[in-house]
Amino acid sequence: MAKTSANYELMYIIDLDKGEEEISAIVGKFKTLIEANGTLNELEEMGRRKLAYLINDKPDGYYVLARFQSAPEFPAELDRVLKITDGVMRSLITVIGE
Repeated sequence: MAKTSANYELMYIIDLDKGEEEISAIVGKFKTLIEANGTLNELEEMGRRKLAYLINDKPDGYYVLARFQSAPEFPAELDRVLKITDGVMRSLITVIGE
């Protein structure tokens, strides 16, 4: 039997050079996208954090963690949008065990 939905966790890092307003816009964009395609269980803006290693010669980034439930097809589309969004430095989507 095919799965109709699963629980996921998304962590992404936004470039601090974007400024407060644009960071808020990016967070809002992904919050809206997740809510339109699933159920957003938790959104935690972890804020400015030091990176483990330099990304694009930058030592810091703005971390955001989202936990959501959606159909198994949605994370691939979400990942595609994250990769083409200007300002997103890194992202990772994982399935949360049952």
